[in-house]
Amino acid sequence: MPLLARRRHLVGGVGAALATVVVGASHTARAAFPERPVRIVVPWPPGAFTDTSARALAQVMTASLGQPVVVENRPGATGAIGAEAVARAAPDGHTLYVASAETHAINPLVRRDLPYDPVADFAPISLYARLPAALVVGPSMREVPDFAAFLAAVRRAPGRITFGSWGIASVSHLTMEKLIQAAGLEMLHVPFTGAAPAVTAVAGGQVDAMFLLAGTAIGAARSGRVRILALAADRRADPMPEVPTLREKGVAVEGGNWFALTGPARMSAEVVRRLADTTAEAVRAPSVQALFRAQAAEPSATTPEALRDFIAADRERWTELVRRLDIRLE
Repeated sequence: MPLLARRRHLVGGVGAALATVVVGASHTARAAFPERPVRIVVPWPPGAFTDTSARALAQVMTASLGQPVVVENRPGATGAIGAEAVARAAPDGHTLYVASAETHAINPLVRRDLPYDPVADFAPISLYARLPAALVVGPSMREVPDFAAFLAAVRRAPGRITFGSWGIASVSHLTMEKLIQAAGLEMLHVPFTGAAPAVTAVAGGQVDAMFLLAGTAIGAARSGRVRILALAADRRADPMPEVPTLREKGVAVEGGNWFALTGPARMSAEVVRRLADTTAEAVRAPSVQALFRAQAAEPSATTPEALRDFIAADRERWTELVRRLDIRLE
């Protein structure tokens, strides 16, 4: 073999060997995910469905991923504090975020100073639950036995019946505003800094009514603190089959929250897909299904692409109402 040909052969062989090493290293790096514990940031305090559902998912995901999956509560600013932290985290799949209607659909409509972009700063992974809202009343409305009587009471005292929420532009607030618009009511809004103080005020008679997420409403009703009049959903919920929907009562209002796993933008497609598959597997687990049923939550695992479309559609769904109310938060 001529010398030049031998050199070409040797160079080609070395290049092929190097390419094999690089490809092998890349495959090993992908296969290694996760290399350390995975952290799920929940932007609300412990105890609510956002927290308990994330912990239930984390337990199942730990077994699937072979690394601990832990939940970290980072509450504040209607989810913005936790969202900002995750948006700035390394996009390697080890830091995830529980997104909701408030953090990814409503906040961008009402806050000009939002420290994150729900589209540009996040990679959608999978929706995992949808939870309807329930209309509840407290002892100040003990003479109101059902939804029809509630409407009559509000119409007899326009602007004097109060409703609570866990914050301006929260799902709790906006679902009641949808009812007010649809039924032609006048009510006085009393916002609180969380669901716990709001339901305490309703249960204590300081506030007349509010929309709670169904799971919280069920717990409060079983303890005798509030009564549930109707569900803002398209069908009745299994844990409370006796409670009618607003649609059944002639008011086509649906409202509630949804919860999804997301991560920092620029995550690799392989990592996103593995996390989506792992989330779907966790949603199917009997322990997660039992928790969801008890909270009237609908399991809803999706692909990353479907979640992106779902968030965009939900933001559009709230846009007209927010504009009509002219809500601006700083």
